[in-house]
Amino acid sequence: MKTRLLTSTTLIAMMASACTTMQETEMPDAAGIPQIEEYNPAIPQATSIFAELSPLYMHAPQFDQVADDEWQGIVEEAIAIQLAEIEAIANNPNPPTMGNTLVTMERSGQVFSRAYGAFSQVVGANINDTIAATDEALAPQIAAMTDSIYLNADLFARVKAIYDNRAAMAMTAEDAMLLETTYAEFVHRGAELGAEQQAELRQINGRLSSLSSQISQLITQGQNAASIVVDTRAELAGLSDGQIAAAAAAATEAGHDGKFMLSVSNTTGVPTLAQLHNRSVRERLHRASVDRNQSGETSTLPMIRETIALRNRRAQLFGEPTHANWQMYDRMVSDPARAIGFMTDMVPALHATQDREAAVLQARIEQDGHDFELAPWDWEYYAGIVRQERYALDNEEIKQYFVVDRVLEDGVFYMAQQLYGLTFEQRSDIPTYHPDVSVYTVFHDGEPIALFYFDPMSRPSKRGGAWMSNFIEQSHLLGLRPVVTNTQNIAPPAPGEPALATWDDVTTMFHEFGHALHGIFADQQYPSLSGTNTARDWVEFPSQFHENFAAVPEVLQRYARHNETGEVIPDELIQAIDRSSKFNQGHSFGEIIAASLLDMEWHSIDPSQPAPTDVMAFEAEALDRIGLRHDLVPPRYRTPYFRHIFEHGYDAGYYAYTWTEMLHHDAYSYVQNNGGMTREMGDHIVSTFLGQGHSKTYEQMFRDFTGRDPRVEPLLEARGLIPEDDNVTGIDGAEGAL
Repeated sequence: MKTRLLTSTTLIAMMASACTTMQETEMPDAAGIPQIEEYNPAIPQATSIFAELSPLYMHAPQFDQVADDEWQGIVEEAIAIQLAEIEAIANNPNPPTMGNTLVTMERSGQVFSRAYGAFSQVVGANINDTIAATDEALAPQIAAMTDSIYLNADLFARVKAIYDNRAAMAMTAEDAMLLETTYAEFVHRGAELGAEQQAELRQINGRLSSLSSQISQLITQGQNAASIVVDTRAELAGLSDGQIAAAAAAATEAGHDGKFMLSVSNTTGVPTLAQLHNRSVRERLHRASVDRNQSGETSTLPMIRETIALRNRRAQLFGEPTHANWQMYDRMVSDPARAIGFMTDMVPALHATQDREAAVLQARIEQDGHDFELAPWDWEYYAGIVRQERYALDNEEIKQYFVVDRVLEDGVFYMAQQLYGLTFEQRSDIPTYHPDVSVYTVFHDGEPIALFYFDPMSRPSKRGGAWMSNFIEQSHLLGLRPVVTNTQNIAPPAPGEPALATWDDVTTMFHEFGHALHGIFADQQYPSLSGTNTARDWVEFPSQFHENFAAVPEVLQRYARHNETGEVIPDELIQAIDRSSKFNQGHSFGEIIAASLLDMEWHSIDPSQPAPTDVMAFEAEALDRIGLRHDLVPPRYRTPYFRHIFEHGYDAGYYAYTWTEMLHHDAYSYVQNNGGMTREMGDHIVSTFLGQGHSKTYEQMFRDFTGRDPRVEPLLEARGLIPEDDNVTGIDGAEGAL
């Protein structure tokens, strides 16, 4: 997953130098040349550690120079400077040009970008009460700042004047894209609304930002609070000794000496459900996961009701039929009906697959002499048994071959070297926000081009999931190279044990590094078009595309070595992983499609009608309408803890994972048919989409890579929705980064 700041430009300011990269309109004769006034507006000077570019290598953030209680003042000062810079652009007495308006906007906000980029990562990966309170206090201020930019009538008048004159201007392709996207963003943000509507929009946006911050914090608290305490070691039969030791340590830390604590994950499904023999413990753990954030101090339901109502009211202000129509204006798929149809077309085959798989699992239950009916907490446990029997695939055995550091350095980094000529050197001189974080210099053919941060292990201070973000965006205009970070939530080992990854963790590592590569290879003039600053239903394409390389034998055999013996993973295990790649698809794909369509259900409500007052009743009705087996396969995220759509900006956008999965399967089929993982292929990847940011349309970038438009068939084949001779259906593990 890719996170990004709330403002659409990277916002850095050096007001005096508004150099343009293009010719302006043809110069009139001397008598018609307007008088250019000298304009040197006064901008407040920052006083914080972020006032200037960091003196550290590649301007890495100086995390060690900021105390927790200093962040609010730092960001508030940066907001004030950003607003002053915008006012200066809007009030320029000279006629608007690309140079003195759009390019100067691209230069604006440096202090804010540096400060808030660092603070956002601390919020996500090392939060505490002070940071949480600061985040909640800053959220409406940042929303107000964004509104002050896009609802500034004088600023929009300048942008519109340039946009209306674009046919008479000679521009580079990137200049044209900057103008197009900036104008569209102003309109989308309300620049053409009336004064009363804009005033209401400001109130809505401010409240929504506060709700987003509060919901996010409650989801994290709810996940931590949902852990269950188990009394005896015998009840944990099926877990490894290391997992049991970790559960004992977690219980002791929580004040339950002599007992064991099992945690839930950020998703509905909990990985340990596939291992626990004790059915009652499985049921407790499952119910703790699906029921979280519905009651008590961590309930998100009142805030979700208000969020949906406010989003609908905003859609009304813009005259849009739904929030989805308003939100999807800049996507590769801009029509909600197309996104919904893309997924609902798969539902009949997927429902039939779930029925078939449920019957197989029920038969396996009865084979053991049990007379109970398959329940959601049984699915992954018996799927694991069937998987092992069919494919000799034991997930706990496989895990022993995936040491986290080795996966990164001998797997992910090796792939990047073979494809792209990248090498990595770990540094010890860059301060970080947590001791778990490591930092690497990234070299391209021997030249340093980026810094990469890696934060792999879960902890109570980190929100769930995995993501990539930028501390510094690449920009030729600003002379900046990228500083990027990957964050995951791999289960920590017991004391003294090595950190081991599941296959899902491994594919997630390759996924998030795909996002990182998208930032590392950014090669744009303007920061707002750089790297991962693309639509939701494109930004997940490069990341999912790179998941494929986790299973390339040449790569797998380098990093998959037993944590005790160093033995390379046996061929039979590799073959088992490959053979089982379509197993359990009814569950793994079903939970994703259910969540994606649930998102669209919430955001396809007629805004002229009252928003639902009973969140869980609406969800139940929506899941019935979707038509999948949600009685056995709940959505990957239930509404109360669906962080993607209430904080991350994936509202009316969770479908992007499936849409970009279609893109990546088709794109990877091109790789397989054209020489595989070679440096020549890597150069082609970079030159066509990975290094292009948003300098071209998404359709053009895909055609530049493959020579054609995307096809859905490779996705259907990978997901088992096209029948094959072996009658095996499903996929296991490929969605780990969702």
